Amino acid sequence: MVLAIVLIFSGFVKAVDPMGTQYKLYDYLTALHLQMLTPDFLLLGASVILSAIEFGLGICLFFGIRKTMSTTLTLIMMLIMTPLTLWVAWADPVSDCGCFGDAIVLTNWESFGKNVILLLMAIIVRRWPHDIVRFISTSSQWIATNYSAIFIIAISGWSLYDLPYLDFRPYHIGTDLKTGWQEMMEGKESPYAEFFIQRTDDGEDITDSLLSNKGYLFLLVAPHVEKADDSQLDLINQMYEYAEDHEYPFYALTASGEKGIERWRDMTGAEYPFCQTDETTLKTIIRSNPGLLLLKDGVIIRKWSHNNLPDEYELTDRLEKLKIGKMPQESITEKILIIALWYLLPLLLLTIADRLWAWTKWVRRKEQSNKIYQLFKKKTENEKENRSRQLEDEPEPARGSGSGQGTE
Repeated sequence: MVLAIVLIFSGFVKAVDPMGTQYKLYDYLTALHLQMLTPDFLLLGASVILSAIEFGLGICLFFGIRKTMSTTLTLIMMLIMTPLTLWVAWADPVSDCGCFGDAIVLTNWESFGKNVILLLMAIIVRRWPHDIVRFISTSSQWIATNYSAIFIIAISGWSLYDLPYLDFRPYHIGTDLKTGWQEMMEGKESPYAEFFIQRTDDGEDITDSLLSNKGYLFLLVAPHVEKADDSQLDLINQMYEYAEDHEYPFYALTASGEKGIERWRDMTGAEYPFCQTDETTLKTIIRSNPGLLLLKDGVIIRKWSHNNLPDEYELTDRLEKLKIGKMPQESITEKILIIALWYLLPLLLLTIADRLWAWTKWVRRKEQSNKIYQLFKKKTENEKENRSRQLEDEPEPARGSGSGQGTE
């Protein structure tokens, strides 16, 4: 059960942030000097498949589905991952292995130790696969596996189209960037150590002035404008015009050079100012290229992917009077509850129904195999049959003449 839960959790946090897994795979290939041989779409596809495999194996182990196959595949996976994490811990090519995405960050040696324990567990369950408790019958296991596959792929698809449903990064909605950045300036360890905003025209660092801005601030984030999606250029320009009309600051943050920025301006007609920021920081801030942030008093209150930008039907007044100008009310607890209702509740109902059905089958088998019960049942049926015959053989009572019958 521990092995199953770890795999389910690991697969889910990767599926909810497939671009984060893609970036981690790119870091590995960069350490091996192979990054130029693998296009981005293959890395993204590999991240989705990897999360689905981990999640699927965890579900199979948890419910006892296809015990031999699932335990064998789990053991093979751990035999691959354990030496890999040993190499990562020894050579230290990346800061962390990304086993649990951004939800739980482990050091490289902690990741190796964790995999050693999981490998031992995988050996044990592969040695005795049939001792795993089955929570769902073989006739219903296809429902659980297919539903799980659809669910985890749908989570990845939605996270790619919009934004990760659960945001474990230090730039999630509600983050006080101003306070976090200032603690970095005081010398404390901070995830905002590489966060800076530098104007491209004169190189001036305006991080402090922007984060100290009272009121609203729009930040268009595009790690590389050369690779940025240009399908929503009109909406982006409309957002800038809206900000201009209501005197809200609007800046674009990128790690691209001057040539890339000029090409973007020529292609889109962008009039908003550009600033330079660290590439890794921009990829961490938002999983969209481009994406849009809305800050209020240095606090992130909204994030939009380029596929889900607000339009003129939402921007009907000043932000102070609009819903999008306020912090969303949905908490992390509510989001987890929604996921539980969409996934865990149907599986729980399926399991209960399946166990009830299996119990009725077991009762019928016991009844058929119990000789005493069969004799008693046969005797009862014979008594009912004899009683029925007696009722059929009894003569019908004679009908007497009524008081109202006339006389000659």
